Amino acid sequence: MRDPNGSVGLMFEGFEERDVDGIHLRVGGAGTPVLLLHGYPQMHVRWRHVAPVLVAAGHRVVCADLRGYGRSHTPPAGAGAEAYSKRTMASELVAVMAMLGHERFAVAGHDRGGRVAYRMALDHPGRVARLAVLDILPTIEQWDRLKGPAAVGAFHWTFLARPAPFPERLIGADPDYWLRTLCAGWSGGDLGLDEYVRAFTPDVIRASCDDYRAGAGIDVEIDRADRDAGRRIACPTLVLWGERSLGQGTPLEVWQRWADDVRGHGLPCGHFLPEEAPDDTASALRTFLAGA
Repeated sequence: MRDPNGSVGLMFEGFEERDVDGIHLRVGGAGTPVLLLHGYPQMHVRWRHVAPVLVAAGHRVVCADLRGYGRSHTPPAGAGAEAYSKRTMASELVAVMAMLGHERFAVAGHDRGGRVAYRMALDHPGRVARLAVLDILPTIEQWDRLKGPAAVGAFHWTFLARPAPFPERLIGADPDYWLRTLCAGWSGGDLGLDEYVRAFTPDVIRASCDDYRAGAGIDVEIDRADRDAGRRIACPTLVLWGERSLGQGTPLEVWQRWADDVRGHGLPCGHFLPEEAPDDTASALRTFLAGA
């Protein structure tokens, strides 16, 4: 499954690169569609070990660079960073999937991509057949837990959300150091960081900060409105987490307050499940997507 030379092209052999309405994609396989979404500070390449397994299992796999990341567009944030709200990003990707001919599909998201994915399931329930969220809690629940020592490891949530251009200037002074040091603190595996460094342009640095600004404002407001109204995720939901990242037990309990049909488990890794534990991640997704 893995390319010993680290070549992303070989890992995505048979996949087509496409750009649809500003979103950069790799698309491969045939069968039931599944959309894979990455997190910060990465891009679709993070699924290089998992996507071929899902293709072999009979899926049409769409790996997307989120708005503001990789080779996708980086529009201005607008008031309150609304252009990077997870509601806006989810709606954009629902439209992209429709342009590819997929009116209903499964979605799996890690980190920031998981936030887009669960917002997609809440806002577009008729489009999302199955949802998998990797190593996250709902955004409002995460903020509720950023207290005391727990806030130290998640310092980037508040730092990146500071008004422009403060985080952009500090990161831009040495983006290679920022990205490699940050990721090293969250992981214990080979993350393919050279690809991520190459994609970490000034526009992406700015847009990814806007993503976190939305996460500290409009995303919390939308989550709170849903939580207060008792809105729930209706589709089957898989929750996976790194046992050295979110810990044991708690993530599943939290998601059971947000979704009707939840199952999941921890994996023996840090935060970056698709890269640190690709075999376990692919196996869990394959089983879940098969309806088990």
